[in-house]
Amino acid sequence: MSDTQNLTLVQAVRDGLKGELERDEDVVVFGEDVGKNGGVFRATQGLYDEFGEERVFDTPLAESGIVGTAIGMAAYGMKPVPEMQFSGFAYPAFDQIVSHAARLRTRSRSRFSVPMTLRMPYGGGIRAPEHHSESKEAFYTHEAGLKVVVPSTPRDTKGLLAASIRDPDPVVFMEPKLIYRAFREEVPDETYTVELGEAKTRREGSDVSVFTWGAMTRPSLEAAENLDGDIDVEVIDLRTLSPMDWDSIVESFKKTGRAVVVHEAPKTGGLGAEIAATIQEEALGYQKAPVTRVTGFDTPFPLYALEDYYMPEAARIEDGIREAVEF
Repeated sequence: MSDTQNLTLVQAVRDGLKGELERDEDVVVFGEDVGKNGGVFRATQGLYDEFGEERVFDTPLAESGIVGTAIGMAAYGMKPVPEMQFSGFAYPAFDQIVSHAARLRTRSRSRFSVPMTLRMPYGGGIRAPEHHSESKEAFYTHEAGLKVVVPSTPRDTKGLLAASIRDPDPVVFMEPKLIYRAFREEVPDETYTVELGEAKTRREGSDVSVFTWGAMTRPSLEAAENLDGDIDVEVIDLRTLSPMDWDSIVESFKKTGRAVVVHEAPKTGGLGAEIAATIQEEALGYQKAPVTRVTGFDTPFPLYALEDYYMPEAARIEDGIREAVEF
């Protein structure tokens, strides 16, 4: 039986990086302030001292250059793990991500692949300005050739990060910074992987299915507990958004006949719409109510005073669940 540590999510990120740096000498970690300073959230703290400046290093403030460098390293056999300091700063690198990282395997007929894991803290709730708080996961799921991973627990974070780094193709690893230090969980000391593309049932239920990911998993579970005894809620944490675990979504919906999708990204064009459409296509005969979406709003992410109003919290999710069940 392996030993464990009681870690926060951001500590699990660091532990996962450390394990892969130890396991594979081709793994390198770099980005703005990730070296000597240990990262703006301290996700890489101490790795520079432990593994040296050739494997953990700082870069200029130039996102396009960071990702372009990572693509070149990956194409020639290394396993780079670059960091975007905040996901909202990734736009200068968007061309590199979608035009090169996502397409190099197809463009070269598999002569080259890009085993790169692009880490980016995302989402709101920490009282940061607008570009520090966005949830643009839908951007990346739209791009064929990219995998998109969003953990919600420390244990999953370490295993999903290791699986991403070992994956032969590019992965966008989005870390919900709202819950970086929100709670702790026992995490094995040894390295392990959590398979990409598999959802996790966080709570069994029979009346309605809640599909969510990242920081929204905790308020969804809180809402389910608050309604316990009145409505039996199943909560599915999707964990990987591309490839999506459609089988788990459809099977849960067939069991309950009702669905609520919870995400903090804006409603229009969000993944909630894709999930609702797929349920219609695959399980229409089981449907007892329209799919309900509980999401952020179709606005720029607000400043501090309206931040709590913008992000779905347990009470708003409870309203969405009741709406689905009482239809």
